[in-house]
Amino acid sequence: MPFNTIKLFLVVLFAFACVQVKAQSVVCNGSLGDPVFKLDFGSGQGYGAPLGSAITDFTYVQACPEDGQYTIVNTTNINVNNGFGNCHPEGWQVVTHDHTGNTNGYMMLVNASQDPKKFFTYKISAGTLCQNTKYEFSAWVFNLIFQAHAGPGVHEPDITFIITNANGEKTTYDTGEIPASSDPEDWRRYGMLFSTGSGNNEITIEMINNAPGLNGNDLMLDDIEFRPCGPTMPVGFTNVDDNATKDVCFGESKNFTLVSNVGNDYTDTRLQWQKQNATGTWEDLPGKTDRQLDVSIQGNTPVGVYEYRLAAAEGNNINSPTCRTYSQALTINVDAYLDKPSISAPPVCEGDALTLTANAPGAVSYEWTGPGVTADNKAQNPLVIDNATVAANGDYQVKVFSAGDCSTPSDKVRATVNLKPVIPVITPAPICKGSITILNETTPNAKSYSWLPVTGLSDPTSGSPAAKPAETTTYTVTVTSNEGCIATQTVTVTVKPAPEVSINPQKKIFEGQSVVLDAQASNADTYLWSPADGLDDPTKQNPVASPTDDITYTLKATSGIGCGSAFTSVFVRVYKKIVIPTTFSPNGDGLNDNWDIEALSTYPQCSLNVFNRNGQKVYASTGYDKPWNGAYKGYVLPSGTYYYVIDLKSGAPLLSGWVLIVH
Repeated sequence: MPFNTIKLFLVVLFAFACVQVKAQSVVCNGSLGDPVFKLDFGSGQGYGAPLGSAITDFTYVQACPEDGQYTIVNTTNINVNNGFGNCHPEGWQVVTHDHTGNTNGYMMLVNASQDPKKFFTYKISAGTLCQNTKYEFSAWVFNLIFQAHAGPGVHEPDITFIITNANGEKTTYDTGEIPASSDPEDWRRYGMLFSTGSGNNEITIEMINNAPGLNGNDLMLDDIEFRPCGPTMPVGFTNVDDNATKDVCFGESKNFTLVSNVGNDYTDTRLQWQKQNATGTWEDLPGKTDRQLDVSIQGNTPVGVYEYRLAAAEGNNINSPTCRTYSQALTINVDAYLDKPSISAPPVCEGDALTLTANAPGAVSYEWTGPGVTADNKAQNPLVIDNATVAANGDYQVKVFSAGDCSTPSDKVRATVNLKPVIPVITPAPICKGSITILNETTPNAKSYSWLPVTGLSDPTSGSPAAKPAETTTYTVTVTSNEGCIATQTVTVTVKPAPEVSINPQKKIFEGQSVVLDAQASNADTYLWSPADGLDDPTKQNPVASPTDDITYTLKATSGIGCGSAFTSVFVRVYKKIVIPTTFSPNGDGLNDNWDIEALSTYPQCSLNVFNRNGQKVYASTGYDKPWNGAYKGYVLPSGTYYYVIDLKSGAPLLSGWVLIVH
């Protein structure tokens, strides 16, 4: 029977068990041969074809199968009640592809029968198998039951594989319970080993489910294989530990030695090296039957993939493809050189990123050379040089490498980093409000200027605009060079208004005291007080004044850049020093008859009150133009001590004390 028409049907029935048991799968731990048969159910859209009645007596349906039914599908989301949805969503997981991940790959979806029974039989006839050869039988199985749905009363699949030879001798393997899982990718591979022995080259394969149906025991099945199993056969280039793909660039010549280390499973080990041809078919290399193979790649060897493997078998079985096992393939790639890459390198301005891009379809790596290339960026594409300076100017080249490490160099390309404009720093002299100054920014290689803000400027696109701001203003000029590079600079125009000055208009001091003329001034650069009498420095803004008499001072505050002058005045009142005698004798002898208080007459608003020791006021005056003669109501007061209080009405503290009248 042709392999692509072999049909396999697996039924899993339910068992009443609470404990899940995972059986140890018995698989080949050596090398495997090409499948004697392989059943993967094919691929396509919709439902796959039914299996033959010689394979199973279960019923094929193009719908969600019920007990004792099966279907061939690529997903459990199949037609249900004339719509699409998951089969038995109350208990089955959603499976959307076969175990290889192919969304079109068909699988066998089985809903178990109620009674355990044999569900698969296949006979491999004499002439297909070889004597004294070990084979592996395996299949991929997926338990459809949700892990959360598993438990008491729900039965997991449990399958027995039976292989019977022509003498009726049986070899069996039991998977044990195949556990439920919460992972929709949890496909599991189960297998067994079988040896034909001497004179036995015909077998029958059977599969029996050991679990009852009705509740659980439902599954998906995929990729069933029967393959020769032989010794371990590690192979490599020069040594068996080096089996990585080797690359040769077209036009190069290289020699390789392929070596092997074949195990001792056979009593008469025979070997044969093979090479895969252009159609993907493996062909024997005549006479290459040693453990070592020499392979020579010449300069004219066409571009392509060259694969080699070693076959092994027992004695003359080496002549039968169904008896051989094979090593892994060793690969030599003859790689074409890539087309010469082109490089784009637009000019940039200093401080920007210089970017060079290699256009090289198929390149897997890059190696740059040039002034701005470093160990960190030489393998980049695009090559990016951040904050580029003119030191990065120059020729650049890139080697591009194919997947086989074949390098192709580009032509050299010149990269240019242009200088930004160098804008001179200017500091205009301060101007008076209403005046004009010229902002003369003469920048070499300048293509255009742009000033902001535009307020007060005659032409904001000129290199030398006239500026007449109403107040101090900082302008920013943006200069663009002929190469399109941009720089900025700031210029501050200081506007000085006319001077302003002020002072409290009156100061008061006593004779012999000093006072600071604390004038407040703005926008003034020079000061001059007049008259200069009594001033420590008439050119100071706040001189110290020590006048001996009342005086008015006038300040002239002047702008140093010609923005005018301002004036203010202050009157300084100088109170004379008061000298109060402590005794006088009003006896009419013409000597010291009056109480003469020196300088009191200079305080015309002052008040003077005199009291006797009983507190009786005996004298009072406003001003002191006429001294007191010691009389009270026309009578001379008797000798004794009298008390006075003087208020100068100048803001000064009261003066008080005593005076003695002596006759």
